[in-house]
Amino acid sequence: MSLLAVDLIKALEELEPPVRKIFIKILEKLEKSIGDTVKREDFLELKNIVSDLTKAQKETQEEIKKLAEAQKKTEEELKKLAEEHKKTEEELRKLVEEHRKTREDLHQLRKDFGGFTRSLSYAFENEAYRNLPKVLKEKYGIEVTERFIRTEIEGEEINFLAKGRVNGKEVVLVGEAKLRFDEGKRDFDRALKEIEKKEIAVRKVYRDKEVVKLIVTHYAKPRALKMAEEKGIIVVQSFEW
Repeated sequence: MSLLAVDLIKALEELEPPVRKIFIKILEKLEKSIGDTVKREDFLELKNIVSDLTKAQKETQEEIKKLAEAQKKTEEELKKLAEEHKKTEEELRKLVEEHRKTREDLHQLRKDFGGFTRSLSYAFENEAYRNLPKVLKEKYGIEVTERFIRTEIEGEEINFLAKGRVNGKEVVLVGEAKLRFDEGKRDFDRALKEIEKKEIAVRKVYRDKEVVKLIVTHYAKPRALKMAEEKGIIVVQSFEW
């Protein structure tokens, strides 16, 4: 066996079995076709082809190995992302639940505060019912002939309603309670609108009597007092009784 044949066999052994099998068949056909006429150059060329194929195969296997490693790494990253996504969803669910609970607590707090404010307002009004007649008599010359009551007229809640007399003339007193009467225009306009609505409702029932408007408060700023006076509204503060 020639040296070229030995080298060729060694080169063929480095190929994968399926590829090696194909080359062996090719060599067998060449051998039948050309017999002993094959030149040394032909074997060298064939050897080079086999060597190139072997190298290409190794490179391909290396690339496949790299791709497999990259795929494995990608799968691990995807797994981490899936776990982080699951964790994020859980955190979001907790936040939504906490937000819902906070809203419920805030709603309850508003209800409790509203109830407290109403209780405070009613307590203030009850105190005013007892003390207003004296203040109105001493400071404004208004005699209360029928005690103050809390009622509703024409769909309007009236905090203070009473009959009275000024210089022998019968009047109807209608008032609004405010814990604090500030000088801000918005606050004043809102209070004025409320007292005017109540005045209109009372006039529909007491058509023949003059209506005296009152605002009863714990504290009113000087400018608010002046603005009320300009509108013909009597402001009574709790420290006056």
